[in-house]
Amino acid sequence: MKYFIFLSLLILNWNVSAQNKKWVNLFDGKSTAGWHSWTQTEVKGWHVMGGALMTHGGNGDLVSNREYGDFVLEFEFKVAAKGNSGIIYKVLEEAGNKELFATYASGPEYQIIDDAGYPAKITDKQKTGANYDIQAPLDLTAVKPAGEWNKGKIQVKNNRVSHWLNGTKVADYEYGSVKWDDDVAGSKFAKWPYAKAHASGKIALQDHGDMVSFRKIRIKEL
Repeated sequence: MKYFIFLSLLILNWNVSAQNKKWVNLFDGKSTAGWHSWTQTEVKGWHVMGGALMTHGGNGDLVSNREYGDFVLEFEFKVAAKGNSGIIYKVLEEAGNKELFATYASGPEYQIIDDAGYPAKITDKQKTGANYDIQAPLDLTAVKPAGEWNKGKIQVKNNRVSHWLNGTKVADYEYGSVKWDDDVAGSKFAKWPYAKAHASGKIALQDHGDMVSFRKIRIKEL
């Protein structure tokens, strides 16, 4: 009898937990609610146009109000011709902390860029869907041209991270692993807070000085 009660409670708790892990919209299609500009208390420069959250450039990164640990993040993005942007996760934010000088100082980046038209020379590790400057996309053909909407996904679960682009897995790595440590040690991130694996952080939409738009941004905590 006791075993039956225990099993019933276990199943009930599992069902409640599963129900609590629902998709949550990070962008309501109408406002910048739930976001703020980097190290600020309000949003500056970013705005909503045609159901998309966008910047024309020069407004600084937009950061989620909440931190996230394990999650699945889905979104759509459109970058202008010759444009550059990204989504940065595990972002640590502390105004006045000189080590945390930018969103990318602490968090990995899902790269977004005009692969074909960016005016400066870029490596494969800097192309759309890459774990920026660490791991090149597994498939360089998954991206749609600048000016078209692309579908992206980032999953973080038990330190296993994957990037998806238009339904294709384009990055896969183990955050904080020996290989990750080695890869970071050979990069520009080696002496930044980025190099110290941490459990959670905020999500940032990067303003790299170019026009970029995001829509259908939603997250499910795992």
